[in-house]
Amino acid sequence: MARQQSKIKELVYIGIYTAIYFLVVCISTGVLKLTVPIFNSIMIPALNALLAGVIYLTVLDRVPRFGALTTIGIVMGIFFLITGHFPIAFVPELIFSLLADWLQHGTRGGKTKIYLSYTIFSFGLTGPILPLWFMKQAYINELVSRGKDQAYINHVFAAVTNVSFVISMGSIVVCSILGMWIAQKIYDKHLAGLRGTRS
Repeated sequence: MARQQSKIKELVYIGIYTAIYFLVVCISTGVLKLTVPIFNSIMIPALNALLAGVIYLTVLDRVPRFGALTTIGIVMGIFFLITGHFPIAFVPELIFSLLADWLQHGTRGGKTKIYLSYTIFSFGLTGPILPLWFMKQAYINELVSRGKDQAYINHVFAAVTNVSFVISMGSIVVCSILGMWIAQKIYDKHLAGLRGTRS
């Protein structure tokens, strides 16, 4: 009975922190759309990585076993699938969350492992933007099939260059590291009573 109650509690935690993570994604998206006119969508994963570190640490401590990170990735992937994103936008979310989950719970290591797994996890949000560079024509065809005009398409691809790809991907790495560093400072100061897999 105690074991079953523990599993139910973990499922509740996963649900709560998945919802909070989704809210942070929405906040990141909204902030960029309001402040950055062109470059916004390809910077969403980086800004989210900067903001979501505390949520990541909380998930690791509350549910210290394989599956929680993957579940968050699955939920985000389903969201991408049902909200009109490019058809395979959900694939990176599933792959990167699963890889982060395996790295965090299937390998040995300390804080370095947390930084690495969080960085990998943060790349899950690249699903909607990677096709802009690697499947451009298919992406354009998808937009046309949805009735988008040439002006809209030009706006979507205005910032899609080799340079912007390097900036977008590089910023995810930098913001993941910085975001996790900030998160650990906050966590150690205010939430030190929650301990799980972080040692």
